[in-house]
Amino acid sequence: MPPKDFALSAEILAESHRRERAAARRSGSVALLFIAPAVLMVFVFLLAPVVFNVILSFTKWQRFKGLDEFAGTSNYERLVNVPYFSEAVWNTALWVIGAVTIPLAFGLGLALLLRNMPLQETFKSLFFLPRILAPTAVGTIWYYVYAPHGVINSLVSTATGQPYDFGWLYDAGTITPAIILTFAWQTLGITMVLLLLGLAAIPRDPIEAARVDGASSWQIFRHVIWPLLLPTVLVVTILNVAAGFTAFDLLWVMASDYPGKRTLSLAVYMYYETFSKSGWAYGSAIAVVLSSMVIVVTWALATLQSRVQDRIR
Repeated sequence: MPPKDFALSAEILAESHRRERAAARRSGSVALLFIAPAVLMVFVFLLAPVVFNVILSFTKWQRFKGLDEFAGTSNYERLVNVPYFSEAVWNTALWVIGAVTIPLAFGLGLALLLRNMPLQETFKSLFFLPRILAPTAVGTIWYYVYAPHGVINSLVSTATGQPYDFGWLYDAGTITPAIILTFAWQTLGITMVLLLLGLAAIPRDPIEAARVDGASSWQIFRHVIWPLLLPTVLVVTILNVAAGFTAFDLLWVMASDYPGKRTLSLAVYMYYETFSKSGWAYGSAIAVVLSSMVIVVTWALATLQSRVQDRIR
C-alpha cells in the first residue's frame, strides 16, 4: 500500500496537469480568435478565388451567363491549338530571362562598387527611387522617352545634327528590349539593395584570409564572395521571376497599341481574352497555366536555395 503522502502528491500532480491543459486550451482558443479574421480574409480573397478560377476553366462561361455548361478540357486543348498561346509563352520566356539577368547583372555590379564607397546611402536612395513609382507611371514616362520625338531620338538628333524619329516601340526588333530595359531600370534599385545586404552579411575573415594567401580580386569574388552571396542571389532571382511572369502594367501602357503580337505575354493574353473578348473561361485556363508555371519555377528555385544554404552551413 503506497504511503498517504505519495498518493496526495500524485493527486496534486494530476490536478496541476489538468490545470495546465485547461490553460493551454484557453490560450489556443484566444489565439484562434485573434487569427480567425486573417484566416477568413485569406480564404475569401485568396483561396476561394483560386479554386473558383480553376473550376471556371473547365466551363464555357462568357460574361455573366453562369456555370451552366461543362466544357471538360476543351479550354486547355484550345491553348495548344491557338498560335497566339505559343507566341505568348515564348514572349513570356524572353521577358522573364531579361527581367532576371539584366537587373541582377547591373545590380550586382553596383552593389560591389558601392559597398565601400562614401555616400553609399545617397546613391542607394537615388537608385531605389524608381521602385516607389507605380508601374503605370514608369510606363508612361518611358513611353515618351522612346517616342519618335522623345528624349532618345532628340539626343541622337543633337549628336548627329540630323533629324531622327525612329519608333522604338513600333519596331519588332526593339520593342521587347526597350520594355525590358524599362523594367530593369525600375527594379535595379531593389536588386542592388538586397545584394548589398547579402554582401554585408558575408564574414570578413574568409576574404582577409584569401587576400593574405595572395588571391586576386577576381579569385576572391569567384571562390569566396559568390558562393556566400548565392542564397541572396537566388532570393532576388525568385522575386524577379515572379515579377517577370506576371508583368502586365509596363507591357499594356507602353505597347498596347503595337500592331503585332511581339509583346503578347501570358498576362496580357489572359487580360485580352478575358475582358476584351469576354472569354472568361478561356482566360481562366490561361491564368491556371500561368500560375502553374510560376509555382513550378519558384519551387525549383526555392529548393535550390535551400540546398545552397545547407551546403554553406
